[in-house]
Amino acid sequence: MDIKAKIDEVVNKVKNDKGFAEKFQKEPIKAVEEVLGVDLPDDAIKNIIDGVKAKINIEDIKGKIGGLFGGNK
Repeated sequence: MDIKAKIDEVVNKVKNDKGFAEKFQKEPIKAVEEVLGVDLPDDAIKNIIDGVKAKINIEDIKGKIGGLFGGNK
């Protein structure tokens, strides 16, 4: 399993599906299992959850910083 690809898949679903984003916020393990389609050990899923949260936070920060320098004259 390509963990990075799965993290990207979950990030895209969180960003594009409000219902899934709410589920991820409330029950991240169940939400990730839903996307993966398999039942993995909690440790493996927690690594994916941490990766998703980190990626979402980094992209949010980039968006905010980009807005500061983004040609709004």
